[in-house]
Amino acid sequence: QVQLAESGGGAVQAGGSLRLSCEVSGYTSNSYCLGWYRQAPGKGREGVAVIDTDVTPSYEDFAKGRFTISKDNAKNVLYLQMNSLKPEDTAMYYCAARYCSGDYCFCPLRGVTDSVLDEWGQGTQVTVSS
Repeated sequence: QVQLAESGGGAVQAGGSLRLSCEVSGYTSNSYCLGWYRQAPGKGREGVAVIDTDVTPSYEDFAKGRFTISKDNAKNVLYLQMNSLKPEDTAMYYCAARYCSGDYCFCPLRGVTDSVLDEWGQGTQVTVSS
């Protein structure tokens, strides 16, 4: 199993930037996809950006053009670079993984519940003030 640990959250003003990191540790013989998700107070969990096992990125509409997901395979760290932050981006941000039954799979952006993905980090808080 893999373990996920997020860092990099904080408080910024609107228009600012943050880079979130997710350290992936542990071992699994399965391939897995990775993604960033968030949950604002009083709202459900939603997808932000994901990469499939081919490291192809996908973004939710609100993240396109502002956020960039990337992975450093040498360090086994997943990143989320967030630019032009808005107050509505305020949320707890989570890193998550899903094990593949074969060599390829992708993490979903929509319809996300705890059970849809196999591993979750503890989250890192992002607060954007106006």
